[in-house]
Formats: sequence, C-alpha cells, structure tokens
Amino acid sequence: MTSISSGSPAGLDPRIGRLERHIQALMEELHQARYDQRRDTLTDALTGVGNRLALINAYNDAQAATAQGAAPPALLLLNLDGFKALKNSAGHAAADQILVTVAMRIKSAVRDNDVVTRLGGDEFAVLLPATPQSRATAVGNRILAALEPNIDLGNNSVRCGASMGLRIAEAHHSAEDLLQEADLAMEESKNEGRNKLKAFDPGTLHARQLQRQIVGELRDAIRSEQLVLYYQPIVELATGRIEGTEALVRWNHPEHGLIMPDQFIPVAEATGLIAELGRWVLRTAVRQLREWRQDPATAGHDFSMRINVSAADLQSLEFVDDVSEALAEESLAPESLVLELTESAIIHNNELDRYTLASLQRLGVGLEIDDFGAGYSSMGYLRKLPVDRVKVDRQFVKELGKDSTQLGFLAAIQQVIRSCGLDGIWEGIETAEQAEALLSIGCTSGQGYYFGKPLPEAEFTAQLARQDAWPA
Repeated sequence: MTSISSGSPAGLDPRIGRLERHIQALMEELHQARYDQRRDTLTDALTGVGNRLALINAYNDAQAATAQGAAPPALLLLNLDGFKALKNSAGHAAADQILVTVAMRIKSAVRDNDVVTRLGGDEFAVLLPATPQSRATAVGNRILAALEPNIDLGNNSVRCGASMGLRIAEAHHSAEDLLQEADLAMEESKNEGRNKLKAFDPGTLHARQLQRQIVGELRDAIRSEQLVLYYQPIVELATGRIEGTEALVRWNHPEHGLIMPDQFIPVAEATGLIAELGRWVLRTAVRQLREWRQDPATAGHDFSMRINVSAADLQSLEFVDDVSEALAEESLAPESLVLELTESAIIHNNELDRYTLASLQRLGVGLEIDDFGAGYSSMGYLRKLPVDRVKVDRQFVKELGKDSTQLGFLAAIQQVIRSCGLDGIWEGIETAEQAEALLSIGCTSGQGYYFGKPLPEAEFTAQLARQDAWPA
C-alpha cells in the first residue's frame, strides 16, 4: 500500500489542500463580486452616494424599526437653486463637478447613520432614521450652511444654494408618498425665496388636491358651456356713448353657483389651462360682438370688444393666429377687438412678448395696458410697448373728492398719457361727480359702476336695445 506523505497535515494529500485554498479564493471573489454588484446597484455612479434604490431600502429598514418601537424616520429632499442656468453657462463637466462637491458637502453635514442619496439631476435626498422634526431641521440647516461657500471650478467659482423640504414619515407612508410630500414642501421653499428649509404642511397637500380638482372641473367647464361672459361698458365721457365693452369671464358651477374669476384664473395660470380658457373667451366674445352688430335692435351701436390677455398668451406662438382666425370666422375687422394686457402679461417684456405684440399691432387689433399705475406697471411701458391705450387703475379715481390735490395729480397722469400719443380710459368711476371731474381735465373715456355693472349677455343686450347713452 502506498503511504501518504508525512508533510501533509493530518495525513491529507497536499493536492486536496491546494484545492480547498483555490475553492476558498473563488468563494471570496464571488462574495466580493456580489458585494460590488450590490454596491453598484445602490450607488449613484457620478457622486458615489446612494441612489433611489438605496433610499427605498433604507426607508423600508427604518419603517421596520419604527414598527418595533423606534421613532419614525425623517426625509430631507433638496434641489439646487439655479442649477440649470449654471449648467448652461459652465458646461456639463463643471456641472458634474458641482454635483460631486455638493454630495461631499451633504455627507460632511449629516450623521454617520443618515443615508445620503442622489435621485437624479440636481435632486438629493437624506433619510434620517428615528429622527424627530427638531433634530431633522437642525441637520437640514447644517446642510444648507455647508452648501453656502462658493465651489471652485478652476477658472471661476460658483455658489449653489438649495431649497429643501422636510417630511416626517407616518405609518401609512410608502417611500413614494414620503418623497411626494417632501417635494411639496420643497416647492414651497422655492416659492418663498429659495435657500431655506420648509417642513411639510398638510394644508399644502389639501390645497394641491383641491387645485387638481378645480383644474379637472374647469377643463370640463370650458367644454360643457359652464363658463359665461359678463359685459361692462366703456363710455365716452363727453357724450355717454358706448365705445367699447369689456368681456369678463365667470364660472357658472353646477354645485357652487357663480364663481368669480379671481378664484379660478390663478389656478388656470399656474396649471397651464389659461391658454385654453383664453381661446374660449376670445372666440365667445368675438362671436357675441358679431351678433350684436347683425341684430337690428343693437346694430346702431358701434363699439369694440375688450378681452384680457395673459402672459401665457404672449408666450404662445399660436396666439396671433388664434386672434386672426377668430376675427376672420366672424367677418370682423381687426380694429373691432382690443386686447387688454394685464400686469402679469407685460412684466416679462422679453423678446417673444415683443414679437407677439408687434405681430398683433401689424394685424391691426387694439392694444391696451390694463390697471396702469398698479404694481409693476410704470411710465416706461408707455413708450416701450406698441400699445394704443392705457386703462388707469381704479385706485386713483377712488381718491377723488377725498384729497384736494388728487385732481391735479390725475391731470398730470393724463398729460403724460397724452404726451405719449395714447388714449386713456379711467376705471372705477362710481359717481357723476367723478365723471365730471375727469372730463374737466381732458379725460375722454371711463368705466365703472356709474355707467353700468358687468351684466350677462341677455341683460346687456337688452340694455343696448333700449338706451343710446350711459348712464341711462
């Protein structure tokens, strides 16, 4: 019988030992490969922090601990302020460097057991296990402070602050629920001026849900004839002749009754529905003007239709075509329509706005600044914009009779308007004395309850049929 070498431990064949060591090395490589694969699966390739899957896993672990009696986790969600502009100006390589630096600074500001992740783009999230709101707020503010110093890019340096939302998890929350509500808080932070932390407010969620409900109902209202137009006359002060009428939209809600525009116009503007609403107002108002001109009972009046124009209208390349087509369909001359530019529509005064206004001017429609003298409106607009008329805000007329110097002040405004070659329409006239005072300083046109309140189509048509001058 062949003897086993005395050099092998316990009398084993050395070949078996080598095989065992080889198998052990292979197993270690396999474990390392699996570890690397899992790490790569949970890691953001650019910054080295965790990714969305890492956040979800950490959240699930934290919620499991909460179910065993631990405090609930907190989530900080942050988005870099002005990152898109920085990326466009500095380039992709510099933008990547900014993101890497931001990730490092966030990690330096959090605790060892906090999980830092990048969700994509310039959005980062930090999960804080078993953390009350006061402690999470302190960590969030420490992150914001860490982001304050400029980031050195070699040739230059940039500052990249962040807006942050905070949400404490509740038992019913999924990871997506938590992210969504932290995102709402982050949006509130941006709206309030950026570079700050904002904790989630349940009222914000309710308002957003209500907004979505209003948008859905308003979209249906546009298509199901729930919207109506009211009309208010614009009058020549010297004669009482009607020279125009402003179309004012109302929502005749099937459950809530008549809803005024200040309750739904802001929602339409914020959600992009304002363009569809504006097209409806345009076509409905122009069609009504054509009907008045063809009706023998009202054809004796020759006046223009005024409608309000939003910022979204001026930013739409299709708006000029919409106006041209609406007029052509009703066989109306362009000068029969006057577009009132609201303050929010003219404040941008960018290249596209100027292009749209110039195109409308070439088309031949009237252009009018609405609520002049309120908010951002200034004398500079009188010369820069291709407008024909200025509608002076009602606040100026309101003071007539209360201050002996007010009429002289209004006369100065009227003189400026005239010196710019424009016509002025004065809003808010409620008494004969106010109308006479304005007429005495050279004002030619007015609008207000003294001449008539906004009326629905049927009542306004009846008024046109029975009277030649305003007030009756």
